Amino acid sequence: MLLITLFTNIIGVVTIALVSIVSILGIICLSRSVHFQLWIKRRGYQRLSYFNGPWLTRITLIVVAFWWGIGEVLRLTFVNGEGRFTSDRTWQANVCKFYIISNLGFAEPGLFLMLAFLLSAALQKQELGTLNHKWNRKTIRAMFIICFPSLLWEACVVFIGPRVASDDGQTSNLAKYWYSASADHQGNVACTYPLLSSIFLGAFYIILIIYVMFVGGQMLSLVINKGLRRRIYMLIFATAILLPRAALLGLSIVPWPGEIAHESLVFVSFLVLMLAAMVGIVILVYFPVADTLGAQEHVEMQTRQAIML
Repeated sequence: MLLITLFTNIIGVVTIALVSIVSILGIICLSRSVHFQLWIKRRGYQRLSYFNGPWLTRITLIVVAFWWGIGEVLRLTFVNGEGRFTSDRTWQANVCKFYIISNLGFAEPGLFLMLAFLLSAALQKQELGTLNHKWNRKTIRAMFIICFPSLLWEACVVFIGPRVASDDGQTSNLAKYWYSASADHQGNVACTYPLLSSIFLGAFYIILIIYVMFVGGQMLSLVINKGLRRRIYMLIFATAILLPRAALLGLSIVPWPGEIAHESLVFVSFLVLMLAAMVGIVILVYFPVADTLGAQEHVEMQTRQAIML
């Protein structure tokens, strides 16, 4: 028991640290993107808006990433338990249901949908693509519309599934694998991943991988720069590893919830998701924001030289 507690505590601390790193990176990207957009409007350099065209989409992506990180922290066994964030078992079970609906139903699909849309933005024509102010609104709206069926599915799995599968108010052990979002473990509640949720998430990732590979293939045929080609390959790789993430979540129903094997599978699946999200955010948000700041410094330098002359 002490070994399991120590193991879950270590995983909890590492998870919180990794989520904090993503949050700090997001805050940096958020502040710089907003700063550059305000600088363009204040100085009237509308031509430079091309470099920061999808700024609103990037901000929305960072906000979704923050929401995803909060859910990942709340579902930890390290956070829930006697004397911790939630000690009431009913509240612990509700937190697990909230996590399944919020993260698997919205934040996780929404995060990678936004990354896929940012990747495809490079193929858009300037008058139709990211230079058009409507593009950001359409992209954000499309993300919410596409995520709605996933959100509805997870809500049905968590709330309706157990009632459908119950027999005289009791849910069978087999049905719990398909619908249950939590399980008892040493007097506390451990969050679990319903098999139906993992299957749906895997199907979503298969479609996403096909889309990203299609868009990435088109970009590779147009890009000559080796550095940009390397970034595209990294994005395709980051998207492809999401399918093993869904497979690991599906396998997490095999060991008993809260045990070392279960926590290990969930933690490895989190690391896979973390790697994919970090690669996507760095390449599609951080690097473009850094490029915009480089453009800003170049313009300011030219302006100072013109004033001196």
